[in-house]
Amino acid sequence: MDVIHMEGIRKVYDTGKVRVEALKGVDLTVEQGEMVAIVGPSGSGKSTLMNLVGCLDTPSEGSYTLRGEAVAGLTRERLADVRNRRIGFVFQSFHLLPQISAFENIELPLLFGGVPRKKRRERVTELLDKVGLSDRAEHKPTELSGGQMQRVAIARALAMEPDILLADEPTGNLDSTSGGDVMSLFEELWKTGRTILVITHDHALARRAGRTVTLHDGRIVH
Repeated sequence: MDVIHMEGIRKVYDTGKVRVEALKGVDLTVEQGEMVAIVGPSGSGKSTLMNLVGCLDTPSEGSYTLRGEAVAGLTRERLADVRNRRIGFVFQSFHLLPQISAFENIELPLLFGGVPRKKRRERVTELLDKVGLSDRAEHKPTELSGGQMQRVAIARALAMEPDILLADEPTGNLDSTSGGDVMSLFEELWKTGRTILVITHDHALARRAGRTVTLHDGRIVH
């Protein structure tokens, strides 16, 4: 089953003075259980594509269906629900709240999703174990290494059991060893049936995905 199906996606940014066509007719299909790496030079449209897939932005033209549901027809409230429940985001800069613990950071989506306290605690404990950080539950982000912070971010992204995990340069702020560890975690998740889309500039990491899609100047070239 297709989780992501995009046809003829164009995205134009028009400020009145400058008109930039970031995506120029992109077709992309990602099936359930695939791990796809999106690669390309700076300015190729990778982040724009990620924002559209993650329902953080809307295309200028073209159609996008997420698990068979047309995104264009969704209300603002439904889009917010989709972003919280069906898409897990992992960013280069982690986006963790520094004043609360790893446990509490992972718990946030469950809290916003109205999950009862007992189930929240069970789920967070399970996720901390999954990412190998059970002994760091009470540590704040400032007390963790970069690799550990990214694993907390991945656990948080998985909290609501999303249909798809979107990772935008997830190893960009990490050294090669930590980056390799994070990519190994994505591979483990993929083997359990997760659907994962990773944007990366690192071709060595991209080769560890099941499929690579190359963007250049707003178009898919491979």
